[in-house]
Amino acid sequence: MGKTVRNIGSIPFLLALASCGQGGEDRVSLKNGKEPRNVIFILSDDHRFDYMGFLGTVPYLETPNLDAMASGGAYVRNAFVTTSLSSPSRASILTGLYSHEHTVVDNAAPLPEGLVYFPEYLQSAGYATGFFGKLHMGNRDGMPLPGFDRWESLDGQGTYYNVRLNVDGKWEERGEDEYVADLITSHAIDFIERNKDRPFFVYLSHKNVHDPFKASPEYEGKYTDLPNPRPASFNTPLYGQPSLPTIKGDGKPLAGKDWYGEGRMPDWVKQQRESWHGVDFCYNGRLDMDQEIRKYCECISSMDRTIGDLFEYLRSAGLDKSTLVIYMGDNGFAWGEHGLIDKRNFYEASVRVPMLAYCPDLIPAGTVVEDMVQNVDIGPTVMDACGIEKAPQMRGDSFLPMLSGAPAPEDWRHRIFYEYYWEYDYPQTPTTFGVRTDRYKYIHYHGVWDTNELYDLLEDPHETRNLIGEPEYQDLAKQLDSDLFDWLEESGGMTIPLKRNDRKHSDWRNGRVF
Repeated sequence: MGKTVRNIGSIPFLLALASCGQGGEDRVSLKNGKEPRNVIFILSDDHRFDYMGFLGTVPYLETPNLDAMASGGAYVRNAFVTTSLSSPSRASILTGLYSHEHTVVDNAAPLPEGLVYFPEYLQSAGYATGFFGKLHMGNRDGMPLPGFDRWESLDGQGTYYNVRLNVDGKWEERGEDEYVADLITSHAIDFIERNKDRPFFVYLSHKNVHDPFKASPEYEGKYTDLPNPRPASFNTPLYGQPSLPTIKGDGKPLAGKDWYGEGRMPDWVKQQRESWHGVDFCYNGRLDMDQEIRKYCECISSMDRTIGDLFEYLRSAGLDKSTLVIYMGDNGFAWGEHGLIDKRNFYEASVRVPMLAYCPDLIPAGTVVEDMVQNVDIGPTVMDACGIEKAPQMRGDSFLPMLSGAPAPEDWRHRIFYEYYWEYDYPQTPTTFGVRTDRYKYIHYHGVWDTNELYDLLEDPHETRNLIGEPEYQDLAKQLDSDLFDWLEESGGMTIPLKRNDRKHSDWRNGRVF
């Protein structure tokens, strides 16, 4: 068995290669001594954690196929990303590394040399591997990544119609009547059909539900005029109120008069609420927020239908019982929490993502995983399902045993860590680091004169009361801050991975106009 030595930063490791025939008849022996399991990983874009029909957040939202995955498989209730932004999250999924390690820190950062992606291990073990859909991860030219036998990638953000597709390194223009979710799903099914006699791994990466929202014909306009929920923190901070508490004549704060000051929300949150990523000027006033939410939900239902098409094929091919299907969002999305729209921040609506897993041979129906899972765990979990040891450089761990109903290992994480780096094109959100336990969340901002945040998620699940200044919470805040910086030090995250920005702009404040 040959070996190839590769490098990730300063971490050398060995990638074991299998001698595999064209038909996959020669396979490496797997650590579990069993036949390799087929795996399909489905990734959506900007799908927030609680917008699925079975959760009832939006009463009219129809997601029968996601609902079936949850009822017939596992619902991972507490799934999070390490960075709430497409490119960093996708890079963490594929590498098992934190953003400051793989350095794909924003949607424009180029891919560095030397990254290794978990499908490479599967491919080396004899798996047929295919990528279908939206990469949006530094690889701006759309060219194939290592580890995939078949590559069909959208151009950048992609489009819902008139799709431009990179097929194994060559661009193709698709028809104006082909909806992107239907297109990539049908191609993924064709790939499985051609390779169903050997172990396969499919990475199906949807454009849905990214703005500008466009549903398939049967769902477009379906939810028009239906009412939307308002999150509990919609008016935290209250628009138009000063950041300092109102003072009475005796010099004492006027209690109950100033929601914003009393809640100690950061100034940047109030300022972003007044931007195009806020509820009062949603997407530059293109549509009001309620219209946008309904279009967003129509987009979710359109994608859900194609997931049903995939499962229908698996049933017809006799693969539905044994194939592990994992569904996940690449980041969360705020629809009014703290008056905000979009992601990037460390609030719950932004950092939590939907996650489901289905495999009747492996997962008892109705399983609910309560332990905290992150995107860095996807690679190790898929590799575990395929009988392949986790690569030593990966930060995540396999949650496969928890999907089958087993308790979490004793050394499973008791806290998650978060990082986001300020972006030139989206300056509303500052550089953010954070740590979250089962109960508490601490948020540390870098480079801005503003307040940090501390929340008791048990007593205040909607994060409306910042406890950072409360005397009884000072020891806790210091401990969480210490935990956060210990994590950054241990994982090499004490320097900000700056990236060049040579794109055209017309910002006179920088003294350059292009």
